Amino acid sequence: MEFISKKKYDNKKNKTLKDSFLHAYEGIVYAMMKERNMHIHITMALLVIVFGIILELSYVEWLICLILIALVISLELINTSIEAVVDLVTTNDSALAKIAKDSAAGAVLFTSIVAAFIGVVIFLPKIINFIINIGG
Repeated sequence: MEFISKKKYDNKKNKTLKDSFLHAYEGIVYAMMKERNMHIHITMALLVIVFGIILELSYVEWLICLILIALVISLELINTSIEAVVDLVTTNDSALAKIAKDSAAGAVLFTSIVAAFIGVVIFLPKIINFIINIGG
């Protein structure tokens, strides 16, 4: 087996920076349009943004929330790509294919749970304070 660097390799990479951005955009749009879990992540991200505005998050709280949103959505995109590659490589039931898909999905789930926990830590005191101020 020859290493890629030792042979002539036409990898059909993007010819321009514009092409790179276009393909990345198409990947994001595909996941947003076709992946049910991406719909959930986008909806939750929008809710975090709306409630963040209403509850006046601090600068640091905004940074934490935006980093977590980016992390969860990025992992969902990676999960989508891993599932597509596995489906491309095999149509048979395979223990290794299952491990690859389940592990990628597990990474998204784990990160989403941690993000939700951090969201509760950030938002719950603000929601309680908001309710107390409305009532009083």
